Amino acid sequence: MIEVKDVLRRYTTGDIDLIALNSVSLKIEKGEFIAIMGPSGSGKTTFMNLIGCLDRMDGGTYFLNGQDVSNLEDNQLAHIRNKEIGFVFQAFNLLPRITVLKNVELPMVYGGVPPKERRERALSALEKVGLTDRVNHRPNEISGGQKQRVAIARAIVNNPAVIMADEPTGNLDTKSSIEIMKIFQKLNNEGATVVMVTHEDTIAQSAKRVVKFLDGEIIDDHLVEGRKIF
Repeated sequence: MIEVKDVLRRYTTGDIDLIALNSVSLKIEKGEFIAIMGPSGSGKTTFMNLIGCLDRMDGGTYFLNGQDVSNLEDNQLAHIRNKEIGFVFQAFNLLPRITVLKNVELPMVYGGVPPKERRERALSALEKVGLTDRVNHRPNEISGGQKQRVAIARAIVNNPAVIMADEPTGNLDTKSSIEIMKIFQKLNNEGATVVMVTHEDTIAQSAKRVVKFLDGEIIDDHLVEGRKIF
């Protein structure tokens, strides 16, 4: 599903050359649920941005769902993001002036899906996250946990190859966090591949595998024993 090899990412500010990722190699198989961990500045967010096709690498190779995306043009990367990747962010990233249903339809608007099909698929995605009773509400009319469920519905509506979640419980209380992790585990049990950045050990233990970064390198990669099932 995802294979990166010898990936290098550096940032230059003035005379300072910062290595954010240093020869990172990792393989993620279809159907895995991986938690990416590490302290601030460890490279985990840079890694997520690279495999999410939001940033470019300075060296190495990256194959996503069998396609080499290492050197694609911006418009090609945008197409890959829309078709192959579903994003869930800490800040939800919902448009406040449109309804929950319209927010979930957005990736399909960009993909050119006809209106009738957009609505049907958006309603189906919202049903999977338990929000069919909120389709006509706007984001400011629902709770934080519900906003994140809308974001998950939006992420899965195009049936992406992988769901990428960046601190998906970072803005939520404990009860809402558990609800969100239940949804991710259910989606994973149904076959979805999930890659999640988190700094919370409890949340990481709900994944099947944990990969830890430090100073731009992977320092640990292990399967979760005694996995927490919500």
